[in-house]
Amino acid sequence: MEKDAITDGTTGGAETCCTPPGDVDSDAMATDLQVLTAMGNDTRYELLRRIANADDGVCVCDLEAAVGVSQSAVSQALSRLYTAGLVTRRKEGSWRYYEPTETTTALLEILDDLRGAHE
Repeated sequence: MEKDAITDGTTGGAETCCTPPGDVDSDAMATDLQVLTAMGNDTRYELLRRIANADDGVCVCDLEAAVGVSQSAVSQALSRLYTAGLVTRRKEGSWRYYEPTETTTALLEILDDLRGAHE
């Protein structure tokens, strides 16, 4: 009788059917999860799309009116996007303007391609 290629999980010198999966870079995984988590909220994702579609930076006050949430909620969302490296910010007088990073531009293009929006 031939041995099955799959083992029952015991160690008795039996062959295993597969090689263990490769290692995962835990630092890269943490960074990726931070980016994906930042994008994984309706308000944050909408803000990111609006910022990416703007010609020259978007002010918090304009974003607040566009998404219909409080200025505090917009500021918290933008802070999370900034921490994840998805937006940059610049201050002009008492106003802050947000722009997408190259990472954001690439990610949104990939999502558009996957959805078929560029056809």
